[in-house]
Amino acid sequence: MKFVCPKCSGPLSEYEGTLKCPLSHSYDRSRDGYYNLLLNSGSGVHGDNKEMLLSRRNFLNTGAYLPLANEISDICSRYSDKGSYILDAGCGEGYYTDMVEKSCGGATVYAFDISKDGAKLTAKKNKSLRVAVASSYDMPFSDEEFDIIFNVFSPMALKETHRVLKRGGKFIIALPGKRHLFGLKKEIYENPYENEPEDTALEGFRLISKKELSYEKEFFTKEEVSSLFMMTPYAYRTKKEEREKAFSLDYVKTEIEFIILVYEKI
Repeated sequence: MKFVCPKCSGPLSEYEGTLKCPLSHSYDRSRDGYYNLLLNSGSGVHGDNKEMLLSRRNFLNTGAYLPLANEISDICSRYSDKGSYILDAGCGEGYYTDMVEKSCGGATVYAFDISKDGAKLTAKKNKSLRVAVASSYDMPFSDEEFDIIFNVFSPMALKETHRVLKRGGKFIIALPGKRHLFGLKKEIYENPYENEPEDTALEGFRLISKKELSYEKEFFTKEEVSSLFMMTPYAYRTKKEEREKAFSLDYVKTEIEFIILVYEKI
């Protein structure tokens, strides 16, 4: 199992910290341990910026989403063995990736994110991970390479996921529930709305399990609330006045709701 060249799709082999394909395209490993396999990566900022990723790391380190991480790790462990290949498709700062790798002894875990800062934080967090900067819509892997792919709140490129997953392989998706973070929304927005339910039918996959996690969580300081707000999509979309309201909050009690779906490739 290896990365493939994003330019020619040839297999990449490692030579002293550099990946090379048969056509001599090469990609150096960064000093932090990841490879940049995103074409045109120098043109602008891709994915979450460093501020958002660090806010997410600070928030996740509080354990607020630990039940979700444990559930994903348990599912991956259930369906994997010593020779399995697992992929985190959109790893962010590596919180879930790290927990899955530590839970699935003997499995080889790959991860990628379109954000260079995300790949950097993930690679630094766990040296056993194979990490790259790449796009979900152009995954740097050959067909039917992975036994398990998981996706936690990342863009879902269904066609590519189906391509690189083995027949019979498992695809795990974590989605926000209907009232996920509704308590935070009520504090910030005049007219908060619930999340729309997702269609669970995916072409090329068979749904084999669905589980909902629901609990409440309290955040007691401005730092905790700000980290929660900054690691959500609301940080991109909120008006200045509402952002200022979010950063002024020193207490929030909110619902935490997740839906975990497990599919099998058919």
